[in-house]
Amino acid sequence: MDIIDVSIIVAYILLSVGIGIWISRKASKGLDDYFLGGKTIKWYFLGLSNGSGMFDVSGTSWMIGVLFLYGVKSFMFMWLWPIWNQIFVMMFLAVWIRRSKVMTGSEWILTRFGSDRAGKASHIIVAIFAIISTIGFIAYFFEGIGKFVTIILPWDLTLHYGDLILLTSERSYALIIILLTTIYTVKGGMFSVVATEVVQYLIMIVAGVLIAGYAFINYTDIQINSVITEEWKNVFFGWQFETQWSDKFQTFNNLIDSEGYKMFGAFIGMTLFKGFFASIAGPTPSYDLQRVLSTKSVKEAAYMSGFTNLILFIPRYLLITGIVVIALVNLAPELNANTGLTGADLELLMPKVVNLYIPVGIKGILLAGLLAAFMSGFSAFVNAGPAYIVNDIYKKYFKPVASNAHYIKVSQISSFLVVGLGVFMGFFADSINSLTLWITSALYGGYVAANFLKWIWWRFNGWGYFWGMFAGLIVASLQFALGQAKGSLTEGSFLYELSQVQAIYLFPLIFGFSILGCLLGTFLSKPTDMEVLKSFYSNVRPWGFWHPVYKLLKKEDQTFEKNKDFGLDMMNCAIGIVWQSSMILLPIFFIIRDYPKAIVALIVFLVTTTILKFTWLDKVRKIED
Repeated sequence: MDIIDVSIIVAYILLSVGIGIWISRKASKGLDDYFLGGKTIKWYFLGLSNGSGMFDVSGTSWMIGVLFLYGVKSFMFMWLWPIWNQIFVMMFLAVWIRRSKVMTGSEWILTRFGSDRAGKASHIIVAIFAIISTIGFIAYFFEGIGKFVTIILPWDLTLHYGDLILLTSERSYALIIILLTTIYTVKGGMFSVVATEVVQYLIMIVAGVLIAGYAFINYTDIQINSVITEEWKNVFFGWQFETQWSDKFQTFNNLIDSEGYKMFGAFIGMTLFKGFFASIAGPTPSYDLQRVLSTKSVKEAAYMSGFTNLILFIPRYLLITGIVVIALVNLAPELNANTGLTGADLELLMPKVVNLYIPVGIKGILLAGLLAAFMSGFSAFVNAGPAYIVNDIYKKYFKPVASNAHYIKVSQISSFLVVGLGVFMGFFADSINSLTLWITSALYGGYVAANFLKWIWWRFNGWGYFWGMFAGLIVASLQFALGQAKGSLTEGSFLYELSQVQAIYLFPLIFGFSILGCLLGTFLSKPTDMEVLKSFYSNVRPWGFWHPVYKLLKKEDQTFEKNKDFGLDMMNCAIGIVWQSSMILLPIFFIIRDYPKAIVALIVFLVTTTILKFTWLDKVRKIED
């Protein structure tokens, strides 16, 4: 590490922590200010903050690995999350969510199911889910930042007690960076998170442009094409994954065969199946939901969500593709010689490239950008998770009357508790990939069914929601435990075979158990009070199966009209997914010098943007709060 690079990184850390602490005085007025910024922050700052929070270093490491191995088609691996839930939020869910005027996702649940025992059960289970998912994501961040920083920074921070290693260097670095980020997040709440994330986003933009520019200038299309094949650059696919690499790089073909995605058509079908339901279910109760609830108005919630999509993908994939090009030219032969290559080895591509092939100055800015990516994503979760502990559990059930200072103090203690549990879980994770697959496939699998039904079906009630979420969480937890124990299972046994199945293919099983819990809980208990349903439906105005509620409202007010935008919303979502995909493919094709395909991606982006101007933006402008 050159002194210039170290100076850039130190300056960035001091700037981020300094801004976070300096602005923290605004958070002291109450919980609304602490967790939602008092709903005074401008929508474009919230959009920048939301985009910055999604630009995390663990996910970036994983995406670099899959783009390197699977080529252009790897952008569909992002559907595991699924990334286009942001499109559904943009098109209609942000408007539905913001109309509630509440602080958290679980508090929002009470507006749907009421405050009786069933409503409280649904409220508690979604708060528990929010806390568990926050802890899972903190473990995911902990695993990623430790792997990344250890290879980059030259100092060995291993802690010994005699011959016993108490703490590896990887864990030590992760703990230091997490502690620094937690301090300013806990101190300033949403104001500090948004202020620092806007700065961090700007640093990430600069880093992405510099790396893309460096790769573009220093590596020729001849060098790139000597490594990759036409199939690597092909966005289209058949039922089976075609051979991506030439015989010269057979190790990579072997790794693809061993990872469980050879039946690529089945994999994409499963991600589409899961993605549709997960996207209509809405954002999980975490930081992006908090950004929607933090906007000043319903209209600004829609603007913020659209802006998040617009600003996230092009800069992120400039950075990802730039690093992949450098890795293809410099590291592919060395990796190909490793016959025991695993997906976990590819997670180390980014730190290796940064360490060995990035020049002084650019390296410092890139490392500051990647630290920014980590800190922004991490701080977003640290701000969101404790809101559920304090507002939805502690304040509601233990101490309903107390001073703002008391609640903020409890929020700060809760933040440290959640971070501690996340770090503890991170110590037991095999890899970033194992956590990614558990969060995206198993944990979210338990969330999808109940949260899909809550929007579209009037008869679905609080007990249905509770048992649907509970069943999903239990099966997801069992799946995680099975994955962690697979090394000790007897080969050939049923549990061993089940542990070898990719998490995405277990989604229908988890979804099925969750649906069963939803239906049994609903039909074995009485419907939600009609006054609660009328209030929710008239306020939020979702489409779906609401006819009995609509009939009563229409009888009371002849001017009341149902939401007839289902067809338009679904059309906009389909266009939006193509729009989002074009923003991913455009930088990839440009950096690998496939200009004809880059031009096609650009045309698709411009055409879909123009269509959405008329079908989405003009409609949003007419919204009356």
